[in-house]
Amino acid sequence: MTAGNTASFGAHATAGNTASFGAHATAGDTAPFRDGEDTLDLRLPAEFIALFGSAPAGGSGDRFAGSRDDLLDDVAAWGPTATPVGRFELVPVRVEHDLPLVHRWMNDPAVASFWELAGPQDRTERHLRAQLDGDGRSVPCLGVLDGTPMSYWEVYRADLDPLARHYPARPHDTGIHLLIGDTANRARGLGSALLRAVAELILDRRPTCARVLAEPDLRNAPSVAAFLSAGFRYAAEVDLPAKRAALMIRDRVRRPLA
Repeated sequence: MTAGNTASFGAHATAGNTASFGAHATAGDTAPFRDGEDTLDLRLPAEFIALFGSAPAGGSGDRFAGSRDDLLDDVAAWGPTATPVGRFELVPVRVEHDLPLVHRWMNDPAVASFWELAGPQDRTERHLRAQLDGDGRSVPCLGVLDGTPMSYWEVYRADLDPLARHYPARPHDTGIHLLIGDTANRARGLGSALLRAVAELILDRRPTCARVLAEPDLRNAPSVAAFLSAGFRYAAEVDLPAKRAALMIRDRVRRPLA
């Protein structure tokens, strides 16, 4: 076990690829993954957009206004949740305020080996703005524990991702990526506790979502174990452009009754 095994959970992102991956073909799979397909470049059909109303005025500056909130039920309004490790909240990234922190985390070697976003600050900025200026299918967030930002998350619509072509997608399937920021917060059990909390938060705030998905690297045994401890099940092995991953799924029906 190395530091890199505990920093990132279900994450592999390049500057232009935040959530897309291919999978082993099943009876229902007809198209192999094509490298270069991108969550953020996949455009919604006009008739789908029409269901949510026209795009808001003001361009990319209105990050969480109008129709874009509807794709993930307004992450900015989800609010805090109590967890065994403290009060936790997903707060959408504000580039002008949060970029230095996210950039520092991305340049931690333990994180960079999975996210592949090490380098100058503008590389991290492009990665964040591609999501914030998009149609709302992927929302980058800081994970704030007891008032302190300590992790970075991406919540995205897996059913609107090219991924949906390679597994039996269901409407409103929601994916997550996570990294724990500072070394002091790793290998303390925080990962599994927060994964469980965020999965519950998604299922609570998104009543139309029946499943939460993630894809940790198979080599990252502690990450896979954290997802299992958080109530996810191991569904399949999938081939991504840069890794072989475990497809982990948290089902609504597996949630505790109380």
